[in-house]
Amino acid sequence: MGVSKLDVLYRRLLLTKLFIQGWGRPEDLKRIFEFRKLIGNREKCQNLVSRDYPVHINKVEEQSDCKILDGHFVSPLAHYVPEIMPSESITARFQFIVPKRWNSKYRPVCIHLAGTGDHHFWRRRTLMARPMIKEACMASLLLENPYYGCRKPKDQIRSCLKNVSDLFVMGGALVLESAALLHWLEREGYGPLGVTGISMGGHMASLAVSNWPKPLPLVPCLSWSTASGVFTTGVLSKAVNWRELEKQYYTQSVYEEEIIQMLEYCGTDSFKMGQDFVKNSPSSVDSLSHLDLNSSVLNLDIRSKVLSSESCCSLSTNRNTLSASTEGLLVQEAPKMQCTNQTFSTSSSSNKNFSNAEKNLISGKRDRLQRESLMFMKGVMDECTHVANFSVPVDPTLIIVVQAKEDAYIPRTGVRSLQEIWPGCEVRYLDGGHVSAYLFKQGLFRQAIYDAFDRFLRKYAV
Repeated sequence: MGVSKLDVLYRRLLLTKLFIQGWGRPEDLKRIFEFRKLIGNREKCQNLVSRDYPVHINKVEEQSDCKILDGHFVSPLAHYVPEIMPSESITARFQFIVPKRWNSKYRPVCIHLAGTGDHHFWRRRTLMARPMIKEACMASLLLENPYYGCRKPKDQIRSCLKNVSDLFVMGGALVLESAALLHWLEREGYGPLGVTGISMGGHMASLAVSNWPKPLPLVPCLSWSTASGVFTTGVLSKAVNWRELEKQYYTQSVYEEEIIQMLEYCGTDSFKMGQDFVKNSPSSVDSLSHLDLNSSVLNLDIRSKVLSSESCCSLSTNRNTLSASTEGLLVQEAPKMQCTNQTFSTSSSSNKNFSNAEKNLISGKRDRLQRESLMFMKGVMDECTHVANFSVPVDPTLIIVVQAKEDAYIPRTGVRSLQEIWPGCEVRYLDGGHVSAYLFKQGLFRQAIYDAFDRFLRKYAV
């Protein structure tokens, strides 16, 4: 199956860059990875947010077809990982759209988590919440993402997260914030409850439901099992500031020596795609030809040891049992490109005096630098976003995944399927790509939500 030309064209029209400041502080990454191990276990995570966690309503607005409540609460993440969130993001804000009259004894509510670029509430309110009241008399609670809308740091440009670590902070915050809202809705007598989201919102919804101790309808739309492919092989990878990421990875040894050892292996994904990167230079990443890597930057010792073909073959045959530490060793045993300068040279003339052999050697070093950075990106993304690193939802049969067949933003090739990770879940495929599905298939997303709630009532209604 090919990829949508509309997805590719739309991405080319957007000129902004992601992760312009790099990976984030190493200390922050370490704290996030440790916290991920906690929220990845439902038994441990369910006690992090109390049943009576305080939630406040600021305003109630009466409209012709519904009531709109605006509320806020302090993000629970601020209590467990202090100072990891920007000050603007600490207060979580939400909007609750409720029918004026219910048409049954149930008062169903679906929590909608925001996708990339979905600031404030108007988009979800217009495209999802209001139609859901009209079609199914179902309420919607719209949670604003950290780093978005009123929670956006002042120095952040639109939706462009400054650091890779910001995405992980957002995910951890949304898991706990969703739990706080689910507890509040239960206290207020609403139910059944469910969670949905589109694109990034769908993935965040998957993580949130994995930590809830009860069966919940879950409808992740246009998302898959991990975000690693999104930023390494999908069209969004072209928006990543690879130059800064590569520079930081090879000038700060802490990433390779300490952080990579904290990554937990969650399946074959990282290694299989890492092998693909080793075989083929990924076209999704900006070329390193703009960097001038002279001999003072790269250690061009031609006596550097290389992995033999026998070693590579041995690693390949044992990839299904590869541990995180072994994958780290794979990266570490590759030929080293020791950076003796703390910055990359931007001079365009320093390579002029190199022989052809020296230029070829530099080119090979560039390729390995690029590939190892990609493997590190896959590793950290899988660590914090791969659903296999989180508990399986209590009842996977209540999950309806909606995917686009030609999605160029969410690659499914080379990663584990959700059916494998969540046995019993349903996957529905739509024709077209990511952008066209978002623009024209909202009705199918809503129908999947209704079907998941109906499935819940058939199994658990009293």
